[in-house]
Amino acid sequence: MAHWCAQAGWPVHPLSPGRKTPAANCRVCSLPGHRHTDCPCLTSGRWCHGFHAATLDRALIDSWWSTRPTFGVGVACGVAGLVVIDIDAHTVPVPARDGLWPGIPVGDHVDLTGLENGFHTLAVLAALRGQHSPADDEQTLRVRTPSGGLHVWYQAGPGRRWLCSSGSSTGRALAWQVDVRGSGGYIVAPGTTTAQGTYTPLGECRTPAPLPPWLAEDLTRTGHLDRPAPESAPAVPQVPSRARQAVVQAGGGRDAAARALETVLAEVVGCAAATEGTGFSDKLNRAAFTAGGLIASGLLTYAAAEQALSAAAEHARPGQHHRSASIIRSGLNAGARRPLFPGGRP
Repeated sequence: MAHWCAQAGWPVHPLSPGRKTPAANCRVCSLPGHRHTDCPCLTSGRWCHGFHAATLDRALIDSWWSTRPTFGVGVACGVAGLVVIDIDAHTVPVPARDGLWPGIPVGDHVDLTGLENGFHTLAVLAALRGQHSPADDEQTLRVRTPSGGLHVWYQAGPGRRWLCSSGSSTGRALAWQVDVRGSGGYIVAPGTTTAQGTYTPLGECRTPAPLPPWLAEDLTRTGHLDRPAPESAPAVPQVPSRARQAVVQAGGGRDAAARALETVLAEVVGCAAATEGTGFSDKLNRAAFTAGGLIASGLLTYAAAEQALSAAAEHARPGQHHRSASIIRSGLNAGARRPLFPGGRP
C-alpha cells in the first residue's frame, strides 16, 4: 500500500501498528522542545516527526516497511496536493445551532429532527448549494473508516493549499462532524488496518477528482484556503536531500549536477501556472533526459532522480501520475545513453 500511494505521487510515512497515529519518534526527538526543523533524523532517513518525514523514495519505503511490516500508512496531504473531507458519524449530542454550519445562521424555526452526524450536516450544506453530497461522489476516491465515517479524497488544485480543521472547532470549521485534512496534516491510507478495523475503499474509483468548485468556495469562506504562493514565482521543489547525497563528491560534479537538475525541474514546476499550452510533456521529457545523463555519468542515483521528477510533475499536473511516469521512464532511458558531466569529467 505504501508503494501504491507513492506511485500516485503521495508522500507516505509510517503509522504505529494497529493505530492511526504516526510511528513514535526516537528518544531524542521525543524530548520536550525538540522540533522537526533541521532535525538530522529526517535527512538520515528516519520516520521521526510524522508527516514531516513523508517520502516518495522507494528505497526508503522498502527500508521502513520491511523492518516494520505491521506499520500502517499515512499520506501527507499538503505535499501530496490533496484535500480530504473527513466525515464523522460519532454518537454525540448535537451542538448549538451556530455550531452546525459556521457562518450560516440557523433560525429556531428550522426543524433539526434527524440531524445526527457529519453525513447529515454535509448533505444539508451541499443541498443549500444545489449540489450532491461529497459522500455520494462516485467520481473520486472514497474510503470507509472503521468507525463508520468516510474519507472523501480530492485534488487540492494547482497553486492551492487547504488548511486542516476539526468539525467541532470553534474557529475554522466547515460543518459539525466534518473534518478537513490538508496542508499541515495527514490522512490514513486506504488498506491500512487498525485495532478498530480496515480503511476500505468504496466503489471502483481509486483516483482523487478535482475539488468541486462549490466546495472550494465554502472552504474559502470558512478560512481553509492557505495564503497563496507569490504569482511571480511558483514554488520550486528543491532536489531532495537524498538526491544530493547520491551525487559523487569527486571533481566538483556534485554541485553542478544538482544545479543542472534543479534548472530543468524549475521548468516543469512552472507549468503549474496554466493547465495547457505550457509544453509540459516536452519539459518533463527534457528534465528526465537530463537526469538520465546524470545517472549514466554516475552523478545521480535512479531512485533519487525518479523521486525528484515525479514530485515536480505532480506539482505541475496533479492526478496525472501514469502519464507523467511514462514520460519520465522514456526520458530517463534516452538520457542514459548519453552520459552528462556538467561539472567536467572527474
